[in-house]
Amino acid sequence: MTHIALVFSVRNPTLSLQILLRKHLNGADSCWPENLTNGLMLPQALQRPPEQTNLSAKYHPTSGYHYLLPDQPPSQNIFQEMQDHPLQQARKTNVWYPFDGPGEWSLAKFLVENLSQMQIDKFLKLDWFQTREQPQFKSKDKLFFYMQQLPGRGPKLQCMKLKLKGYESEQPIHLIWRDGLEVTKQLFANPVYVRHMCYDPHHIYQGQERQIGEFWTSDDAWKIQDQLPEGATIVPIIAASNKTPVTRHMGGLEMHPLFLTIGNIQADVHMKATSHAWRCTAFMPILTFIVNSDFQFLLQACLWHKCMDLVCSNLKVAARVGKYMVNPSARVCYCFTHLISHIADLPAQLMIACLCHHVDPWDLIVFLREAKKLHLSGNWRHSNPASFLTPEILHALHKFFFDHVLKWIKQIMGHELNVQFKSHHKCTGVRHFSGGHRDIQRTIVPMLWGMASPGFIRAVLAMIDFIYLAQNPLHTESSIVSMTQALQDFQCNKQAILNTKARQGKSSIKGDFFIPKLELIQSFAHAISHVSSLMQWTADDPLINAVIEEDEEIASMETDPTLAWVSNVNPATQLSLQGPCPVRNHFLKGIILDNAQIAFNVTVKADRSRLNASQLQSLYNLPDFAHALHLYATRNGCTLPDHVSFNTWLKFRIQLHSAFHTCRIMLSQQIHAEPPSSNFPRGNCDAVLFSQRVDGDKDRSYVAQIQAILQPILPRGSHVQLPEHLSQVLVYIQHFNFIIPGPEPSTGMWMLETVIRHGSIIPLTDITHAVEIIPVYQGPLDKDVNSGNSLEVFDDYFLNNFADQELYHLLLVISDN
Repeated sequence: MTHIALVFSVRNPTLSLQILLRKHLNGADSCWPENLTNGLMLPQALQRPPEQTNLSAKYHPTSGYHYLLPDQPPSQNIFQEMQDHPLQQARKTNVWYPFDGPGEWSLAKFLVENLSQMQIDKFLKLDWFQTREQPQFKSKDKLFFYMQQLPGRGPKLQCMKLKLKGYESEQPIHLIWRDGLEVTKQLFANPVYVRHMCYDPHHIYQGQERQIGEFWTSDDAWKIQDQLPEGATIVPIIAASNKTPVTRHMGGLEMHPLFLTIGNIQADVHMKATSHAWRCTAFMPILTFIVNSDFQFLLQACLWHKCMDLVCSNLKVAARVGKYMVNPSARVCYCFTHLISHIADLPAQLMIACLCHHVDPWDLIVFLREAKKLHLSGNWRHSNPASFLTPEILHALHKFFFDHVLKWIKQIMGHELNVQFKSHHKCTGVRHFSGGHRDIQRTIVPMLWGMASPGFIRAVLAMIDFIYLAQNPLHTESSIVSMTQALQDFQCNKQAILNTKARQGKSSIKGDFFIPKLELIQSFAHAISHVSSLMQWTADDPLINAVIEEDEEIASMETDPTLAWVSNVNPATQLSLQGPCPVRNHFLKGIILDNAQIAFNVTVKADRSRLNASQLQSLYNLPDFAHALHLYATRNGCTLPDHVSFNTWLKFRIQLHSAFHTCRIMLSQQIHAEPPSSNFPRGNCDAVLFSQRVDGDKDRSYVAQIQAILQPILPRGSHVQLPEHLSQVLVYIQHFNFIIPGPEPSTGMWMLETVIRHGSIIPLTDITHAVEIIPVYQGPLDKDVNSGNSLEVFDDYFLNNFADQELYHLLLVISDN
């Protein structure tokens, strides 16, 4: 239930008065009407199917009250404020006002985004306009005046000239900034995110095991709430900054752009660039000072902290005494703005923490005392570098892999690494560059087989395991234990790397592992319980985030919060908006089973129609197709009618629910089954995992290669009806057998072997996941092997655990069972 409290509207209300009022109005003897409550959205962690009955939650008992302020106008979110804009009446007849229409608006937008003010003035004074209709704005001043009349523009950018006392710089110091608190208030009041907000710390349990996902499920969220007044709402501040070039070929000007968002917005929403949940709040200058080069970085760091203190000064005040803010539902909350994460790479983190030789940042009492003397982050309540400098996936893990682990492997494999990587079967969605290793982290472990010692392979496997486990969007106590175990396994096997002399320095072989990033990842397991899943604190989200877009044309209300909100507020306007390309939901019109956990899609029109059995058998080179079809029909108690023909497809899509958030639909995966061609002499056929029940036992998983996608059909005008088992979409598969009962010890992967001439037909709906299989190379590769035939010329294969995060989790569950 949402609590509603009443507070007096005074400029500086005393804390004791507020506490007394809240205790009375929220107590058993409250004089407040019981029906004035407002339901809140269920946290994402609890949005699960009804069959998951072992899921429970414990909410913080005194968080997230709503307040009514007497003698104050009704609270408004930013949309309601836009509706009260002085020019709103004119916009009822012209939504583009003060511009004449969409054409004039698009011209104005183009000029402002692409030209300088001087260039805009020159453009508007061209003789070209003497013979054509000129826009209403005839100068840059008029244009920018019009721009200022637009609603919902947010906090105003301002420019301030700064100076470091006693030091001169080569250029004037100008800080371009917005007030961090005003930016936060705008985000907090944005109704676009109303279905994606959270206000209360809570613990989630699946059975007896606690789950940690969003910040609100972490220990720190609960701890901070315990120290706040009753009814207070945490507004977690997430900052991100990175050194960025502003100009090229014009002096090389660099700045530190500062981005802010709030942790109330669900992580999967604020992590998407197209959700516009990040606000550029400041451009902090990076200048050259007229001092000895030894002091340049020190002064630049000092300037950075001075700028941060100015931009975030009101946020720091609100973190100490609180601030009444309006949420997306136009309800007033008593908010405390605590910094929970500052996303940056390792050099920037060192600058933010102000590390020096005489202060240990882990000695929090001493560090905070020294930081307060310098007006650094230590005076931001509940914030210290040991907590808000969150471990970061991009630089600490992926960059560690490419800077170190991959270099060790190159020392062992040399050119053979490129040769094997290029020979992998090309699956849709995996980038295969002729000279690069974009996805090599996913396939590196099986390629080491036969090229490195078991200890070397186990060390690399342990590190890849750790990287995958650290990226889980949802953690449990057991997954954190697995992360710790993976690091221990690396420590136990790392000597094998030194024994091969693979760890090379610039001029000599290294005999140690003194690597800062390796030291840093020791803190990951501890950090997850305190600040929650690390995937939401990655440096590329606000700065270079790109959303994977699927080649579809359907707008989904679940993936774009703006379209979802507009569809509720003004459905007629929805069709005129262009949102980001979303995830297509095949569960709406695809092929699904009764439990609706997996959806399949084939095109309405088949790629080839009405092939007879002989034609299909010849086209796909399947000598035993007729026999396999007869066995399938017999096994299901059917009789194959005469004159049956077949529609065939070259591919289909499979779509799953996330294994971590079962109400979230994943991007669909495309699976090919193309007949032999010049590029693929034996066909372009992907591998899948499928499930079947054997002799009434529980379902068991198997691996197979899809050779053909087909559907039996009868001649036009036929009055015979196909049995249910024959009227559905079927697939012809070639089986792989598991060589040993469990994963191979050094690679942690199941080994498979091909079954000669053993094909069968199963329903498309028996397939449970797309998988990737990697040949067991066992040494240098033959020249004739390439990506077009690598799934046919080998006898043994590895089932790749690391093909994607969801499959990795699924195979872990299967291994445990």
